[in-house]
Amino acid sequence: MSSKTFLRHVREGFKNVFRNGWMSVASITSIVVSLFVLGVFILLVLNVNAIADKADSQVQINVHLALNTEQKMREVLENEISGMPEVSKIEFVSKEQGMKEFREDMGEDAAGLLEGFDKDNNPLPDKLVVEVIQPTTVPFVAEKIQALNKTHTEQPIYKVNYGKGSIETLFKVTRTVRNIGFIFVAGLALMSMFLISNTIRVTILARRKEIGIMKLVGATNYFIRWPFFIEGALIGLIGSLVTSVTLYIGYSGLERSVQGDPMLGLSLIPFGDIWLLLCGLLVGLGVLIGVWGSTVSIRKFLKV
Repeated sequence: MSSKTFLRHVREGFKNVFRNGWMSVASITSIVVSLFVLGVFILLVLNVNAIADKADSQVQINVHLALNTEQKMREVLENEISGMPEVSKIEFVSKEQGMKEFREDMGEDAAGLLEGFDKDNNPLPDKLVVEVIQPTTVPFVAEKIQALNKTHTEQPIYKVNYGKGSIETLFKVTRTVRNIGFIFVAGLALMSMFLISNTIRVTILARRKEIGIMKLVGATNYFIRWPFFIEGALIGLIGSLVTSVTLYIGYSGLERSVQGDPMLGLSLIPFGDIWLLLCGLLVGLGVLIGVWGSTVSIRKFLKV
């Protein structure tokens, strides 16, 4: 195809978008509505996944040491645990620090309940707080740490606690939320493609006489198809850009509202961190659906 012919097709595609007036508006509106719903759900899934990831990352293993564990033995344990490939961080928390944190967590109630517990009368054991690279490996790592007792005659580990039972439930819930989110996004994307392509098909159907006349005067299928191809791409591009701008305005306002209300205790993913992914997906999908809808719809009319 020569550059002159291609420019001719582009000009015709642009003209067709404006020439068909309300039919083009109907197609663009269909794209905006469908992609807007899809975009909202994608944002919802991304934020739910972020919350789930945050919950997973906060899971820790508390290794409570026996009361008579000496510093040298504790350092040996620290080296053994930090040497595990699944472990990302280990921190020692003395019983004094543990009591201080406990008092802070209890707040005003600690004044009466913890009265009499001081430096010389502290029932809390020293502990090691262990963080892992992959949260789902917490139960496995906890078992490995507990097994270290068998390698030392002193048995320095009193108890390994990571919220057994509730942690497995948390992982199961977050995994289910992610899977359901991706399934809904995929289903909604297919539904959007079907709705938008049908709207574009109605637009092409209204111009079947025009296509028939072009065929009768000798125009090739290739020559007829390209302006519709360009038109579909433009309709998809316009619709997806309008959707992207609308989502940006709405999400930015919601983000400011949520962050400005500390009572909610929530934080949304900054739009700047996901705009490239979201807008790229919506623009690509809009153009793809526009082109696909035009190409499929015009095919049967080229058999005139």
